[in-house]
Parts: sequence; C-alpha cells; structure tokens
Amino acid sequence: MASRNNVLTTFEPDRIIQPIYTGGDVALDRNARVLATCLGDEAVLTDLDSGQTLARLEGDGEVLTALAITPSASHLILCSRSLSMRVYSLQPADHGLPTLVPLLLRTLKPHPAPVITIAIDSSGTLLGTGSADGVIKVWDIRGGFVTHTLRGHNGVISALHFFEAIAPEKTGEKSSMSRKRSQKDTSTNGDTMAGIVQGDTATARFRLASGSEDGKIRIWDLSKRKSIASLHSHVSVVRSFDFSASHNALVSASRDKTAIIWDAQTWGIRRVIPVVEMVESAGFVGDSAFMYTGGESGRLRIWDSGTGRESTKEQPSGGEGDEIIHVLHNSQVNILLTVHADQSLLLHSTATLARIDSSSKIEPLPLIRRISGTHDEIIDLAYVTPDRSLLALATNSESIRLVSLAVRDSTSSSVSSGSYFGADVALLKGHEDIIICLAVDWSGCWLATGAKDNTARLWEIDHARKAYEHYATFTGHAESLGAIALSPQPSASKLSNSNPVENPPAFLLTGSQDKTVKRWNVSRPAKTRTHSGNQPLSRAVYTRKAHDKDINAISVSHDNILFASASQDRTVKIWSVEEGEVQGILRGHRRGVWSVMFAPKDIPAISGDSTGPASTRHGVVLTGSGDKTIKIWSLTDYSCLRTLEGHTNSVLKVLWMPVLPSEDASRRSIQIASAGGDGLVKIWDANTGEPACTLDNHTDRIWALAADPSTNTLVSGGGDSVVTFWKDTTSHTMATTAAASTARVEREQQLMNYIHAGSYREAIVLALTLHHPARLLSLFQGVVDRSPPEEGSLCGLKAVDEVLRHLSDEQLLELLRRLRDWNTNARTAVVAQRILNVIVKSYPADRLAGLRGRGWKEVVDGLKAYTERHYKRMVELMDESYLVEYTLREMEEVGFVDGEDGLGEMAMVS
Repeated sequence: MASRNNVLTTFEPDRIIQPIYTGGDVALDRNARVLATCLGDEAVLTDLDSGQTLARLEGDGEVLTALAITPSASHLILCSRSLSMRVYSLQPADHGLPTLVPLLLRTLKPHPAPVITIAIDSSGTLLGTGSADGVIKVWDIRGGFVTHTLRGHNGVISALHFFEAIAPEKTGEKSSMSRKRSQKDTSTNGDTMAGIVQGDTATARFRLASGSEDGKIRIWDLSKRKSIASLHSHVSVVRSFDFSASHNALVSASRDKTAIIWDAQTWGIRRVIPVVEMVESAGFVGDSAFMYTGGESGRLRIWDSGTGRESTKEQPSGGEGDEIIHVLHNSQVNILLTVHADQSLLLHSTATLARIDSSSKIEPLPLIRRISGTHDEIIDLAYVTPDRSLLALATNSESIRLVSLAVRDSTSSSVSSGSYFGADVALLKGHEDIIICLAVDWSGCWLATGAKDNTARLWEIDHARKAYEHYATFTGHAESLGAIALSPQPSASKLSNSNPVENPPAFLLTGSQDKTVKRWNVSRPAKTRTHSGNQPLSRAVYTRKAHDKDINAISVSHDNILFASASQDRTVKIWSVEEGEVQGILRGHRRGVWSVMFAPKDIPAISGDSTGPASTRHGVVLTGSGDKTIKIWSLTDYSCLRTLEGHTNSVLKVLWMPVLPSEDASRRSIQIASAGGDGLVKIWDANTGEPACTLDNHTDRIWALAADPSTNTLVSGGGDSVVTFWKDTTSHTMATTAAASTARVEREQQLMNYIHAGSYREAIVLALTLHHPARLLSLFQGVVDRSPPEEGSLCGLKAVDEVLRHLSDEQLLELLRRLRDWNTNARTAVVAQRILNVIVKSYPADRLAGLRGRGWKEVVDGLKAYTERHYKRMVELMDESYLVEYTLREMEEVGFVDGEDGLGEMAMVS
C-alpha cells in the first residue's frame, strides 16, 4: 500500500469569485471608485479599480427595488419590497484595510407602496423617493426627515432627477403645453425643508424632475414647494433624466422610442430625437454637444444634441440579454457604464469625444472593461494558457468567459486597467445556443467547446498577444453535444511542443445526445487559417453509435491510444482512438454516469476492495455516477477495483489529483477529487477508499471541477454562480501541527521543572495555559497535604496564596472551571474547597462579578450545587458523631473486675 505521508488532508478557500449584481439599480460615486449594486435582497459595494468587495449588506428577505449612493460615498440608501428604506453611513475600515464599514443609521417606511426609483442631489444632502402610489417625497439624508411631499402624478413614479436651474424663474412660469391645461399647484406637508426655504436666493434654483409610467413629466420648484411645469409629450414610461448646465437643457428618455430635449428656461421642446428603440437611459456627455442613449437594442449610441442626428456609425443590434437597462455617466474619469439585461456591466471611454467634431460620424465608443455581475449557473470550467493564468467558464450562455487569475498589478490604479483577480478578459462568441461542455489541451493554448446548437468549436488562446480567436467549427451531430475531449499529452512533433499556439491538437472527440461519438481531425498547417471568422468546417473521421442514452463525458488516455465515453445508460465504454472500436465495457453503476477520467501516466498500483494491489499497466479509469458512488476500474480485465461512497447526491465530476514534481512518485498517495449535487467537494485516498477531507463553500450543486497541476489548487463552480479556489494547505498544516506538538512537549517539560524547583507561580500559570488539570490538581494536592502547613497560609503555603491572589480574569475563570470539576468528586473536593476558600477571601465581590458573560453563571451554579451537597453530608456526619460520643462516654462508666474463677465479673464502678 502506498505511503500516506503526502496525503492531501487540508484545503482552504483561497479566493472566491462570486456574484455582485443580479438585476436592479446600479450606482457610482463621484470618483467612480465605489460601485453599488443589487444582489437580490442584498447590496454589494465593490472597488471598481481593484475589483475587491468593500462591503456586503444583508437584506431583510425582500428584493431591493431601489438603491443609491451619495457622490462622496458617505451614505447608502436601500429600498425593498418590504416597504422599508434603510440609510447607512459608510466609513473606511480601521488599519487601512480596503473595505468600508456600513453603519445602519435608521430604518424608515417612506411610502405605503414600494419605492420604485430614488435620486440624490449633487451635494449628497437631499434624497428623492418615487413610489408606486404616485407620491414623491424629498428627504434630508443626514437628518432623516421629510422636507417635501409632492403629489400630482396619477401613476407609478418611474424617474427622478435633481438639478439646479441656471437663472431664477418667474413665479408661475409655465410651459406652452401646460398653459393649454389647467394645472393645480401642489403643496407640501409642512415639514422642515432642510434649509430650502421660500425666498432663499441660495436655494431658489433647486429643481426636481419627475416622470411617471403614463409619460407625464413634472418640474418641481423645491424652494416654492410646487410644480412649475407639466410636460406631456411622451406617450409611454419615462425612464431617465439628465440636465446640462452648459446647454440649460433637460433631456428625458422614454419607452416611446424617443428622447426629448427641453429648454430649462421656458420648458418648451428644443428637439425630439427619434431613437427608434425603447430608450432606458439618456444623458449629456459632459459639457460637449454630444448626448448618449441606451435601450432595447443593446447599443450605446452617441447623438449630436444640436441637430438630433446620430453621430455613431451603424451598429448591429445585440442579442438576447444585451438590452441596456441603465447607463451611468462619470465625467471625472470620462466613462460611461452600461448595465445590461444579462447582468453584465460594460465600461466605455468618452475621452475620444473631446477631440471629435460633432458633425462627423464616429466609431462606437471603445470598450475598456467588462464586468460580469454574475456568472449564472457554471456548467463547466477549465484552466487555460500555459501558465494557467486564465480560467474559461461555461456559464449557461452562448459565450465562453475568460477570467483573469493574475494578481493585480500594484502600479496600475486606473479604473480602466481591469488587471485584477477575477476580472473579465475576453468573451468568446460564436455558438448560437448554450454551451454545455469544454475541454483544454495539454498546453492550455487550445480550447474546445460543445453546445446545444449541435456544433463544436475550437478556439486559439494566445494570451501573450491578447488574441482569443475562433479556429474551426465541427458540424455533424444531430442533437446537442454533451461531451468533448482533446489530447491530454503533447504529440511527438518537436515543433508542436515548442510552439503550441501555432500548432493545433491533432484530433477532437465529441459525444452527443444523438448517442454517437465522433472523431474530428484538426487542420494542421496554421498558414491555411483564415481570420475572417468564416473558417472552413471540418468533417468527422468516423461516427460510432456508442450508447443507448445521452453521452455525458469523454476522456482520452495519456498516450492518446484509448478514450472512454460515459452515458446515462449506466455504462462506460472504452474505445480505440484510431479505429473507433469498442475495447471493453464497464458495467456496475445503478444510475447514469456523469463523469469519466483516465488515470495519469505512471500511476502506482491501487488496492482493490477485497484483493491486493492491482496492475495498472493497461490503465485505470475513474467514474462518477448518479447513484452517488465513485468507482475505480482496471482496464486489465475491466473490473471494478474499488467503490467510494460518501456523497449524498449524484457525483457530477471526478478527477485525479495531480502529483507535484517535488513529490516522490514511489511514495506518493493516489488521490481523487469529486464534486456532487450535494454541493460538496471531497478528496479521497484511492487505496483506502476513505475521504481525506470534505470541502464546503457552495450552496448548490457543483457541476465543474478542475485542478492546477503546478500548485494542486482545486477550482469548483456550480449552480450558485460561485467559483471557489481551494488552496492545498496540507504542508502548512503538517508543519504547524509538528511545531505545536514540539512546543507543547517543551512546555510540559518546563512545567515539570517548575514543579520540581518549587516555582509555584510559573507552574500554576503554565498548567492553566496548557490545560493540564491533572498536573494542576497534583500540585495543589501536595500543597494542601503539607504537614505542618505554613503558619498564616490559607491553603498551606504562602507562596501559593500569593500566586492565587494575582491571576488574570482568564486564568481565574479557567481555575474556577477546574475547581468546579474537582468539586464533583468527594476525593478531590477537599482540595477544591481549600483553593476556593483562598479565591473567595482574596478577591472582592465586584471582581468576581465582573467575570459574567464568560461562562461564569455555569461555573457558579456547578460550584454551588456540589458545595451544598458536601455541606449536607458534613452535617449528617456531625449528627452521627453525637451518637458515637454518647456511646463512648457511657462505655467509660462501665468497668471489668477479674474473678477467682477467671471468667471475670462485671461490676458497677462507683
């Protein structure tokens, strides 16, 4: 049996990639450093520069309906379907940590209906809330009170925007359209206005624009506390506003497929822009003549606000999930952040607009970063690139996401850099339906994907030149692909090994729901490639009817001679790669087989369940099944060597743990990793069949599992959208355990030396620290039994009395716990009572009472109960002693007189 010296026994979550956004509002602070997003009922604050999570605020169980952050990132406001509004103060963490500490200031019920939209003014002091009941309220953020209650809309409030008018308007000024209608002024509820008082010239220009789902817009004068304009040109939901001080204009965007620019002086229409798509957001780009729109087509479009013409060149419409639902503009760092329906956030640079004439056609704004709010359900994943610096994710979508695993460059401080762990590097688009499986070759430079569109695709990953290109498409399956595999080892060609980027793998294997497996040869000469995106389709070398049900997994042997296919028909078949002929069938699973994996090269012998070490010369195969078991098979006779049981749900992924180059191959332990529908990752010893450790950090089933061969780092991904990187900490744990064991032996020897030398202070403190109650009891027993006791000592030795008078709170409480335990035994109760007597007489009552909250009550209750029992026993003994004394006294009055006959006579002694 292999030695267990190198068994991997401990793993710890090292890094985690988890969702930050699943829909709802998104907000940025003034410096574009703090990104606030909704995550169901929670809110997440993220550093937009480094990608680190600054804070995570737990919800109240109801989904958030609105979110906003002040420009200085000093306060965060959350509204949920529970009708509550929570106001948080955000403070930097102590010790310079890159986190924020949220402090809940107050929880309010702002409206009798859910809050739909909120807005904060540029000073960060006023908050506007718009509700489904058609009422708008303005709040003082720091004071927590209402300054205005504005009524006038008949429908749900869908948009709010604070701005400051350029010049004071005349009282009663109305738009040309509002003059045609009778307008009823609206007053507030009379609450304090936080400094916005009528007639105050400093605040006379404060305005609030509001829009509702019926298309109506109202402009509110916060100083006069009434509506000064009612605008009725939109015929559908108003989604956003933006104000330009340089143009003295307000732009409104609506789902009626238009954006309207309003004159902020007369409130007449300057221009109607026919966007010809439902617009979710519109605004001005700084002080320039440009404005932007984003909507259902997923295109960020730039317009000339003066002419109303689109400045960007024609862009193709986005697909499903590409719809833009929010656009945030930050003029300080020249970015536009677009939020899409698929929970992705895209950063676009507006710096180029400053150098462009508004009358000329321009290219779409350059994309500088992509942020995945959530990776959705992670179906499969794999390390790519030779140094394993990228992770490829199949995320229940038509595209593959490449995520960076490199540590962020400390010299890069730009929001646009995106050089941090977990940052999106590229998006591989090409499939027309959800990608189910992926595989990577030995070099990490070639990635193969299989999808529900019945095709497989091969991608070139050249991270050195930032090129991630589609290489070839393989079409021929009649149904969705469920399995794909590439060669796990380099070919015999020295050229291929030295320059793998320019030399694709020799073949590709696919399995499908059409129950067939296909082998595809990949075109070798790199010079025949076309980079136009229309690579020639490849034809299958052979097609074999493989199984009776769907094929779930394919694995290729290390020597490229055999491959295995696993199916829902509960069997695994072994095939020859060249001929495509069945070499053997593995039967034994009671449910469908989800995963199969060939053992690596030069694997040691594995012991069977009831036999000795089995030969691995012909190979070993590992399988995981829906019957909750893992099986190890020998290809010598296609028999099951061992069955591993421990998962409580289907085993969805299995793999052999890599062996580090520093490990001795002859002494290493063979280990297996598995992931299951129970949300657990388990590490197994293949020889004993026992789990070495269980890793738990997921809340849903785990579909994907991979290992880094250079570091033994495991990465798991599942239905909870979380990617966990498990660091092998066995060496550190073993070293720590060995060091702790050595230190404990040394301290125990030191304790014995103290006791022998009579150093009571050091001995008592060390015994309490080492949790050695037996040694401590022996020490106190010797002191109590001292004969004669030292004069003036409470326990028998003054030195011990002095030690007991100067214990810390922790040491005192620990000693009392030991006294409680000793007090339960009549043989050790005398020692406990003597030491307890010293403690009670040495410490004031307030010092002992100060130990509350640390288990003090349980200690006192235990001491009291057994002390009362001992006292009762002593009282009973004293009562019995009176009878003994009486008997002895009566016996003293009786004497014995010897008679002559030698029998003796009893005589009463007078």
